[in-house]
Amino acid sequence: MSNVKLIIEERAADIGNFMVGRLLPFREKRAVGPFVFIDHMGPTYLSDIENFDVAPHPHIGLSTLTYLFRGRIMHRDSLGTEMVIEPGAVNWMTAGKGIVHSERTPQFLRGFEKMLHGLQIWVALPKELEEMEPNFTHIEEKDIPQWEQDGLSFKLIAGEAFGRKSAVPVYSPLYLIEIKSTTPQKVKIGDDLFGESALYILEGSIKSDDVVFDPKQILIAKDTKLCEFEIGENSSIYIFGGESFPEERFIYWNFVSSSKERIEKAKTDWEKQKFPKVPGETEFVPLPSPAKF
Repeated sequence: MSNVKLIIEERAADIGNFMVGRLLPFREKRAVGPFVFIDHMGPTYLSDIENFDVAPHPHIGLSTLTYLFRGRIMHRDSLGTEMVIEPGAVNWMTAGKGIVHSERTPQFLRGFEKMLHGLQIWVALPKELEEMEPNFTHIEEKDIPQWEQDGLSFKLIAGEAFGRKSAVPVYSPLYLIEIKSTTPQKVKIGDDLFGESALYILEGSIKSDDVVFDPKQILIAKDTKLCEFEIGENSSIYIFGGESFPEERFIYWNFVSSSKERIEKAKTDWEKQKFPKVPGETEFVPLPSPAKF
């Protein structure tokens, strides 16, 4: 019997002046462990007159993880941070009680043709940390655990697995693992996983119980301990998950919380522009029209 409980197909979503592939949340699966949101950005080619520009917008109750395959993004936030995220590095921003940030094409790439491709991920905070002070951490690619094993390339982007620990300062038990292949290989890693687990196919394919799965799909596992499959040649996959929280998480726009009342307060605060400002920026993304949780 297959260990695949649910298959989630990537769906197109508009984030302003840029189209992405939305993976989480999904109507039948709102979260995988603490992971509540995943967008696949690109791959998109931008002309010399096109740029990636997401004006200042707020977050509460979560950490964001930006991981690029190609291209660069300038991150600015209300803490005064200015950081260019490059392929293979990690931007980890914890919103806590509230943070505002913008994401744009860096000035040195404007006026040139460029490409953008990566993942935008939200990780919910434990209830007792939802109102923590915001912070920002940048981890260079060289500081992320990576190794070769059984003909495969591994990278532990965040969390703990395989007796290793990423430098990304997470706040609950989780993992985000990159596996790349050049030739078909058997993969068995169930003993290293815990909680809920899912697998995202970026490139190539995997085969599980004689069924072949293709790119732009998330496969939700029934049992992490049965995580065995064959990865195809020239494939890139991402396994993520961890311990779920006992309380439900609500999402409205960029706000994540265990409390609907807290989200209502965040909405009001943003409408009244009570959130902290991003230094040097005057634009902002307005609150979207009402939507149900």
